Amino acid sequence: MLYINKKMLAILAFFSLLAVSCKKLIEIPPNPPNQIPASQVFADSADIMSAVAGVYANMKVSAYNPSFVSGSITFNTGLTGDELNSSSTSYRNFLQNAITVDDGTIQGMWKNAYSDIYQINACLEGIAGATVISVPLKQQLRGELKVIRALYYFNLVNLWGGVPLVTGIDYTINASLPRAAVDSAYALIKSDLADARSALSPNYPSLIKARPNLYTAEALSAKVYLYRQQWDSAAYMAGQVIQSGKYSLEQDLNSVFLHGSSEAIWQLPANSTSYQTAEGASFIPYTSSTVPPLISYTAPSLPLLNSLLGAFEPGDQRKSDWVAIVKVNATNYNIAYKYKNRTAVAPTTEDYMMLRLGEQYLILAEALAQQNQLSDALTNLDQVRARAGLTGSNAVSQSDVLSAIMHERQTELFCEAGNRWYDLKRTGAIDNVLGTEKPGLWKPSAALYPIPLQEIINNNLLIQNPEY
Repeated sequence: MLYINKKMLAILAFFSLLAVSCKKLIEIPPNPPNQIPASQVFADSADIMSAVAGVYANMKVSAYNPSFVSGSITFNTGLTGDELNSSSTSYRNFLQNAITVDDGTIQGMWKNAYSDIYQINACLEGIAGATVISVPLKQQLRGELKVIRALYYFNLVNLWGGVPLVTGIDYTINASLPRAAVDSAYALIKSDLADARSALSPNYPSLIKARPNLYTAEALSAKVYLYRQQWDSAAYMAGQVIQSGKYSLEQDLNSVFLHGSSEAIWQLPANSTSYQTAEGASFIPYTSSTVPPLISYTAPSLPLLNSLLGAFEPGDQRKSDWVAIVKVNATNYNIAYKYKNRTAVAPTTEDYMMLRLGEQYLILAEALAQQNQLSDALTNLDQVRARAGLTGSNAVSQSDVLSAIMHERQTELFCEAGNRWYDLKRTGAIDNVLGTEKPGLWKPSAALYPIPLQEIINNNLLIQNPEY
């Protein structure tokens, strides 16, 4: 059995992740067999590391073709929700909550997600049968992959509702899977995260926070338990992350999304010679200036809605640091400015934030408030408010504290991985909020995206969401 020491593994994985064109040893062939033999894919340790690196490469950002878990969800849910505006005809169906079943963006999101899940499953099966790496390394890699698969299914179920649960690589099975119930999807997510927590250690297996550790699994678990209203478990998991001492809130808001941020629990490195993050490349138009107001000859394609701007309290530093003004002729536009680098040529490096400590404080606050532990809930809420330059919340009753937390989530987590869209749905506020924001356009059925028409044609066991 070949043994690879941890330091060498970290170095190998790190450089594999940074490669622009990562060698993907697990691909979905045009006319695939039922399975790819593990003996062919995982012949040695280098094959295994390259295959796992391929999974990470799939998650990385692309300025003009965002991946499922980096960029795509932020843009699309920001439009269907109450964060982003656009005058572009290519975004009109999302902005007006009139997505069609044959929409190419929806098809691309679905296909991208399940293609990536296939590779994750192939790695899990191949690693399980591999004899060329040590048992501890097998455990580590399986833990990482379980976190990633849980993240994919978490987003799938929050975008579409019940979805097919693909956990293997047998095409005869996968091609005819029906939609599983939402509860079943969450059961798989929680099972994957439980496996990951038992497999991962507090130490990161990479030189940066690009590959999950124990606290990454706990942070995602906290979010999942919050969504499932399992308040005790959500509070426990978020508390474990916060109390670990491994992370701290960046007091300078402009440092939160930088490479090596102390707040980052999981960060994917930049991977292109032309851009660093999909958000930076897409939110910021080409400008001749580097500090707001940014002077641009063309209007930004995804400016912020006025309703989001109005949510910031006076003196909230997040509005001054995370929102920028773009001036086009005599017109000012506000854009999301958490990521400040439009191109790779910048004095700073920004990594793509997957999970961060600020959200964990808000998860803990909400979970405690739901259990009527209001003083402790406010203590955690005020950690986030203080960092934003705000005084402590004056909420008193349970309903007021919960409202204050949801307001803080809106201003802290705006334009980050669908958080606002998901919050509106899980709290039951979506019809009231979007009915007011988009009168005459919003309808409750739009809370779920349509199953792509081509997928239903390919698999007649898939049932479309209502009113599509």
